[in-house]
Amino acid sequence: MPEKNDNSKWLILATVMVGTFLGRLDQTIVNLALPKIINDFAITVSAAGWIATAYILANAVFVPVWGKLGDTVGRKKVYLMGFGIFIIGSALAGLAWNLSSMIVFRIIQAVASSADYPTAMAILAFTFKEGRERAQALGIWSSVFAASAVVGPLLGGPIIDNFGWRWVFYINIPVGIIGMLMALVFVPESTGRETTSFDWWGALTLGSALSSLVLVLDQGTSWGWTSLNSMLCYLGVVVFTTVFYFIERNHEEPIVDLKFFKNSVFVNTLANNFIVFMGLSGSIFLIPIFAQTFLGYSATQSGYLFIPMAAALMIASPLGGALTGRVKAKYVIFASTAVAAFGLYLFAYYIDVRATAMDIMIPLAVMAFGLGFGMAQRTGAVAAVVPGEEMGVASSVLALVRNISGAFGVALFGTILQNATNSNVLSIASNSVLYVHTVAATQTYIALIELKAQVDAYHTIFLAGMALLIVGAIASLWLEIPEKKLEGPIVVHE
Repeated sequence: MPEKNDNSKWLILATVMVGTFLGRLDQTIVNLALPKIINDFAITVSAAGWIATAYILANAVFVPVWGKLGDTVGRKKVYLMGFGIFIIGSALAGLAWNLSSMIVFRIIQAVASSADYPTAMAILAFTFKEGRERAQALGIWSSVFAASAVVGPLLGGPIIDNFGWRWVFYINIPVGIIGMLMALVFVPESTGRETTSFDWWGALTLGSALSSLVLVLDQGTSWGWTSLNSMLCYLGVVVFTTVFYFIERNHEEPIVDLKFFKNSVFVNTLANNFIVFMGLSGSIFLIPIFAQTFLGYSATQSGYLFIPMAAALMIASPLGGALTGRVKAKYVIFASTAVAAFGLYLFAYYIDVRATAMDIMIPLAVMAFGLGFGMAQRTGAVAAVVPGEEMGVASSVLALVRNISGAFGVALFGTILQNATNSNVLSIASNSVLYVHTVAATQTYIALIELKAQVDAYHTIFLAGMALLIVGAIASLWLEIPEKKLEGPIVVHE
């Protein structure tokens, strides 16, 4: 294949950014529509939760499948297939008539959306072979994740209010068609190596293990972490992971090559990603809840709070990527994680029922700048230590780690919030005295204790997230990423 000129490279980047933006936008925008869907379908809030749970499960299960298929049958084919299925799934979801049909159609969307991350990263690694340019491209691409998180609430509110919840799905159709046409025109085909047998049993057992894990992380708080349902999920994780290990160890073309995990750089990079995304996801998912519960913000107003966060991430990502080859990657990752930890500390310092919008926006921006500054290095380190022909599989593992760490973070910090609130109520009540024993005074007394207990619990959450990120920052100093590979070209069979 002839060498791509500079213009075509950046058109390819723009194309995969459209796909990534569309998939992440769909995840954020649908959450805003849930109240309307609950009302139209006459279902409970807990039942509606399965719309999100089914999406998360299907997305986690199919990421490694698409990654492997992209490496073998062709990344452009898989990318286009994902776009096509996503457009169909969006049209069907817009036509959903009850909860069951919505869950089925969201699963179709999730299966398609899971094709984006591993194939997009592999396409970029194939397109931008030189290290510095690759890091810059990965940094710019990473900024789309924040942009979609902000645009979702800003765009979703007006669409739902003016056109109805079904249009949050229909809007995907024209954007998806544009992205599909761009991929047809601009993205060249690339594959790793041909395979004679696809690892279906490995995919099945990995999918079952991931389903069990994501399900208990998503539902464990409501089920109880020691309930029968949770115990069955734990058992499923252990059994299916064990079977998966023995299948992959002996398979010619494993869906996840276990030799990756013998590479200390690969493992340590995944560990840093896990810690960072667990701390950030677990802490930040509570911000809209706090703003709406204690500050009286609407859903749309809560979305406005994230605008500086998106701007900071979009600025920081290419800046951090430009440092590739100039500053050792581990030092960039360390500084990035430390700055993000400082952002969470600012939350613990400023968060209060009297907090202004700026008291939330500034810590969010600081945290996002830190995260974005090292995003290219966190992603590029994986690209630097795996063979080019297995980039799809490697990036699917990275995507899995980030998704699962987010689920871990939400589950862990949700549990910490609940336990800290209960503990604070007892502590505050034992150190408080009520002098006027009227009904009104007693009710006010109880309400103030509960309010103080909940706000203090948020302080605990952000301090815990900060501590987790500090651990990740210190651990990153032991990352020995081969700088020459990070700077040099990726060799991909064409």
